[in-house]
Amino acid sequence: VMLHLNPISSVHIHQKPLVFLLNSPLPLVWKLKTERLAPGIRRVFLVSLGSVVQFEKGNFSLSAETEEKVFPEKNEHLLQWAQKEYGAVTSFTELKISRNIYIKVGE
Repeated sequence: VMLHLNPISSVHIHQKPLVFLLNSPLPLVWKLKTERLAPGIRRVFLVSLGSVVQFEKGNFSLSAETEEKVFPEKNEHLLQWAQKEYGAVTSFTELKISRNIYIKVGE
C-alpha cells in the first residue's frame, strides 16, 4: 500500500513529530511517499506484526522509527488504546481495500 503524506495547504513545510498506527489483518508493505515534510523530525510508524515500512530515497528514514506492535482487534479498542497511549488522535481512517492512501498532516 502506498501511503502519501503531505501537509495541509496552509502549511508550507510540516515540522512537527508524527505517530502513525498502520494496522492490517494481513502483513503489508507500506511504501511511503512524502512531500514537504521537514527532515530530521521524529516520525514513528507502528505497524501490525509482519508488516514493514519502506521509505523513498532521501533522508526521511534517518529520523523515522518503525516498530511492530500487536494492536487491539476492534477499531473502537484500537482508538481507545491510541488515545490512552498518545493522549490524542487527530485522524482515524478505516479502509477495506486500497492501494493508495492520502493523508494531509498539519495543525
